[in-house]
Amino acid sequence: MIRKNIFSILVALLLLYLSLANPEKFAESELIRIPNIDKIIHFGMYFLMMSVIIIEHRKSIKNPVNLLLLALIPLSYGVLLEILQLTLTSNRSADFYDALFDAAGTMTSVLLWFLIKPAVKKQVR
Repeated sequence: MIRKNIFSILVALLLLYLSLANPEKFAESELIRIPNIDKIIHFGMYFLMMSVIIIEHRKSIKNPVNLLLLALIPLSYGVLLEILQLTLTSNRSADFYDALFDAAGTMTSVLLWFLIKPAVKKQVR
């Protein structure tokens, strides 16, 4: 089971580190001054996590319900990490908008799969 999900686990561990590490380690560069860049990063990381989960389980996704159940993994993980930031760290805080962008990245990956899967099936035939 672990071998089948190794990339998902690695992405989850990366997210755990990035979510709980001291934010001073990631001080903004003078070159990158984009407002709300952290929200863009949240979106991208959870888009990546859900995309990796989809790729690892693409053969077992038989219907939309299976895919939506898989989406509960990153959705729940994002909320859990926000709670951990609030409770385990003194230099981080939970943010509703971070969780919202986590969910947006996850659901964008799901929607993209719904669009791409029919095209992939046509090419395989």
